[in-house]
Amino acid sequence: MWSPQAALSEIITEEVRQVRERANATNRPGIIPIQIGQVASVNSDLSDYLAGLQSWEWRSSTDAPAIVEAVQNQLIAPQQDNRLAEKDSSVLPALIPPDSPSTEPELPVGQVPLESTFYIERPPIEAQCYQEIAHPGALIRIKAPRQMGKTSLMARILDQARKQGYRTVHLSFQLAPSDVLGNVDKLMRWFCLCVSRSLRLPNQLAEYWDDIFDGNYNSTSYFEQYLLAASNSPLVIGLDEVDRVFAYPEIANDFLGLLRAWYEKARYGDSDSDTWKKLRLIVIHSTEVYIPMNLNQSPFNVGLSIELPELTLEQVQDLTQRYRLDWTLNQIEKLMRLVGGHPYLLRVAMYHVAHQTIAFEQVLEQAATEAGVYSDHLRRHLWNLEQHPELANAFSDVVTAKTPVSLRTILAFKLHSLGLVTLASNHVTPRCELYRQYFCEHPAMDEIELT
Repeated sequence: MWSPQAALSEIITEEVRQVRERANATNRPGIIPIQIGQVASVNSDLSDYLAGLQSWEWRSSTDAPAIVEAVQNQLIAPQQDNRLAEKDSSVLPALIPPDSPSTEPELPVGQVPLESTFYIERPPIEAQCYQEIAHPGALIRIKAPRQMGKTSLMARILDQARKQGYRTVHLSFQLAPSDVLGNVDKLMRWFCLCVSRSLRLPNQLAEYWDDIFDGNYNSTSYFEQYLLAASNSPLVIGLDEVDRVFAYPEIANDFLGLLRAWYEKARYGDSDSDTWKKLRLIVIHSTEVYIPMNLNQSPFNVGLSIELPELTLEQVQDLTQRYRLDWTLNQIEKLMRLVGGHPYLLRVAMYHVAHQTIAFEQVLEQAATEAGVYSDHLRRHLWNLEQHPELANAFSDVVTAKTPVSLRTILAFKLHSLGLVTLASNHVTPRCELYRQYFCEHPAMDEIELT
């Protein structure tokens, strides 16, 4: 049931993501959105996960019979393909507000809108990215844990590219079904078709796909002879959540190696170079690459590397002014001792105080409780850990330790990608005091350890 609260909930977003993934794998309609009441804003990740799904609006009890009948019909005769690549990706467009330069306090949900007053630049990062994307064959790699602003930065790079007359595509790998990620030919077909549809170009896979060749060769031909040749304008593709392919090492080696090969093609100086110079890539990931890769085939050691830092004290002061809060330096420092310079966690506190739903002192007092402004965010992390006991056990060691903890590399990387820990050499610490307090004291962590 799609209510204003559900539209903004982090834990609902995570549940929908997992159900959507299972639905794609079984080709069943695992999600049937029913909107209840007016929804003024929506979590952008949740909007992505619901892309292409039929939805209904419930305004009063008189709507119930028609909705029940429609849902029953869909369950009895599900559509044959529930995948994004086979559908129009516009879902519930009325729920996604247009970008607006409004200075009203803005709830931090997903990507910060392009015209938002509340986007804080982190110089010189934005300027570097805008300059780099103008270079032929550019590759920009953006790394940071969840909710640090990666997608918001990419949106601004793509916007800058559009202003230069470039064609742009934003593609999130969260939308790729598991069976697609587990097969390189399916993955490349999905990738090529998604780019085609974003560019509003006809599907020409049948024309360029030859079974005698592998997916990498076919997709290279599709890009070179069709997508890049379709216009003289450069094509900028933003690849979000690339971490998902890391779970499939052989597929990841093929796909990531292909990105590196395309990057190199622009530098060969042969007859095809001019075509490939039109392709510019933005690759977003949350953690270190923990799969073995040949250095000469990896896209993660070429191009412009950007690692998003936390906000500085001065930037946090700027953000409080944008929320029209007259906090003292002492108050800002207290909040930062709790959540560090984490942009999302800072904005959550500022939003609620600016809306006068809670006093500043209560934010601090209730922060690590179910009554606090971070309860939904913390429950999402807890729910994730409950699904992965090995990660939960490792994180329990981290939050209860008095000193930095040494973990197996893959566990450290995965906890870092979730945004739960900070990496320092071969050791990890909780990302912020909020996480230490909540997870150190939560009884569910002990229950997970017993599983």
